[in-house]
This record gives sequence, structure tokens and C-alpha cells, in this order.
Amino acid sequence: MHMRHKVAATAATLMVGSLLALLPSTPAISHGTLSNPPSRVYVCKNENPENPTSAACKAAVAAGGTQAFYDWNEVSRLDAGGQHRQIIPDGKLCSAGRDKYRGLDLARTDWPATRISPGPLTVTYHATAPHANSNFEFYITKQSWNPSQPLRWSDLELIKTFNNQNPTTFTNWTINIPQRSGRQLIYSIWQRIVGSTEAFYTCSDVDFGGGTTNPNPTPTPTPTVTPTPRPTPTPTPTAQPGGTWKAGTAYTAGSQVTYGGLTYRCLQPHTAITGWEPPNVPALWQRV
Repeated sequence: MHMRHKVAATAATLMVGSLLALLPSTPAISHGTLSNPPSRVYVCKNENPENPTSAACKAAVAAGGTQAFYDWNEVSRLDAGGQHRQIIPDGKLCSAGRDKYRGLDLARTDWPATRISPGPLTVTYHATAPHANSNFEFYITKQSWNPSQPLRWSDLELIKTFNNQNPTTFTNWTINIPQRSGRQLIYSIWQRIVGSTEAFYTCSDVDFGGGTTNPNPTPTPTPTVTPTPRPTPTPTPTAQPGGTWKAGTAYTAGSQVTYGGLTYRCLQPHTAITGWEPPNVPALWQRV
């Protein structure tokens, strides 16, 4: 009887071990990414890994396959422990140095980018498995960064660190964005500090406009030239013959009359009266 129980126990142990061996080994590292502004992996995941729409996501899938974008929430390192620069080499920051996510490191100027401006910016982290007591660091590329070159640690400038955070499924923070122009990149690190050395990494492309690195600049409209109006010339009054000057006659400006054998032009409209003969009123008549 004792031997029978021992055999049964051994069989049960082997069965449990076999089942455990069949379970996937990676779910423990599937936890989240920046959703606003969306990270590269989040953008391509939302475009549909099987049929992405942007040229950059198509290239990323071609480089590393579709699985990386189904596992969009595990761009991470279990062995980080705050040693990010030591374990992730330059040029592989977006993939966390993992070959599975190598498509995220492609140096391109056409990654879908979120338009932002300097000043306060609310960022959102989408965590599928939030962990309490975590530190979050947010960086932005320096103005000198060239998006057509691999991203290096020296290209980043720290914006803000939030320590001892307790994230939820969607957690917001407000960071102050410095002056920039053109295409830039916001980089984040989520470091667990209790019970694990695991850390998560994100690359989010943003566009400030006005820079030479913008692949789709808005064309400058050609200004409409309004012609300068030309002044309308004042017409020269046409002389109106008026015959011989006569008192009681209404004369208009420009009318001509004869008086004493001479010709005169009327300067002001008036009705002639005795005493206003042309030679006597130069304000009304001008000799021609």
C-alpha cells in the first residue's frame, strides 16, 4: 500500500512539472507602454501588425516580425535594476536592447508623430499589469538630435522623474516640455523598485513643427498681392460756350463768354448781376 501511494505521488509530481513546462515563460514581463503620446510599439499595434498603414510600421514589422506588436506591453528588461545605460547600448534604446523589438530602433524620419508644443503636457501610461512603488522617468531628445541617426543615451535630456508611484491601468502625469522645433522623441523608463529589478522602456515620436527634419512640412501659402489702386484723375472741365455775358444768366464753372471783345472762362458757378462783369470780378472769371 505504501508503495502504491509513492508511485501515485511521483506520477502527480511529473504531471504538474509537465504542465508547468508547457506554460509560457514571458507573461510576467507583460505590463505596459506610453499611450499618449503613443509609443512606436503602441502605434504599430493599433495600426494592426498584420497590415500596418504607415511606412515606418511596415518597415518595423519587416525587420522584426509581427509578434513584437502583439506583445506591445513587454518592451522591458528583467535585469535592469536602474542600470539602463549599462545594459542597453546606444542605437537600441527603443527596443530595450532586445532583438525581438529591433524594428523599433529603425532610424527614420517618417515615424508617425504626435504634434505637441512647448509647455505643460499630460502624458498617459497604459499599464496592463500595474505595479505599486515604481519610478517613472521622462526624457526628450536634444534639439541637435537627428531622427535619421540611431538614438543614443547622450541624445536625451531629462524632463522629470516621478518616484514611488502607484500606477493604475491608465495613469497621467504632467511634464513641462522645453523649447524644441521639428521632429523629436519622448523617452520613458518605468523602473520597478519593490520585488523586482524589471524596467520598461518607450519611444514616442513627437513633432513641434518648424524644423528641417519634418518629413511632411506644411507648405507656406503664396501671399495674395492686392494691387495698389490708382487714383482716378480729375477730369478737366470742358469749356462751355456761353455767348456774350449778360446779367441774370446762370453760369456754370468752365462756361466761356465774351465781353468787350475778349473771352472769359467761368471759375465758380453763379448767376450774373450788374456789377459782376467779367473784368470786374476775377474770382468768378478768368481771361482766356
